[in-house]
Amino acid sequence: MEINMVPMIDLLMVTISFLLITAVWVQYPRMEANAQVPGPSNAPPCEGAECKPDAKLHIDTSDPSKFVLVWKEGRTVVRTAEVARESAKAGKASFPTLASRVESEWRTAGMHRDASDRKLDQAVVHASNDMPYAELIAVMDAVAKPKRTLTGLPKPISAFEITFAVD
Repeated sequence: MEINMVPMIDLLMVTISFLLITAVWVQYPRMEANAQVPGPSNAPPCEGAECKPDAKLHIDTSDPSKFVLVWKEGRTVVRTAEVARESAKAGKASFPTLASRVESEWRTAGMHRDASDRKLDQAVVHASNDMPYAELIAVMDAVAKPKRTLTGLPKPISAFEITFAVD
């Protein structure tokens, strides 16, 4: 009795071709993220006006009725704003009021708006450990709404680099 190897080889070739075709797209839908763990600074201490820290936008999500937007330079609070939190409709979380307020805050207080400035403004989302994932993504979408153009890039990019602070 002889085993016919042709169907097995055909199946193997089809499987390999699907593997190769889909392997290219595996990296596409992933979100880039990195852990920014504070550590000792290797930079020499600086003095004068050029050492003034950039303002960061902190978005506090702990209050269920509102978001608190706080611009800070180091530990100094520069300005504060409150935005009412909309209720989720039909199980879909989105915060258009927060998005428009973050955009107006960036237009008035953002430090890096010039197209030749390659640096992005910093936003820190303060989220509790029990915050629903859909709401966290909606807050990230709202913070990513302000767009800016950079010299040499074909499309506008988000004006903020977003980091997280969790309980």
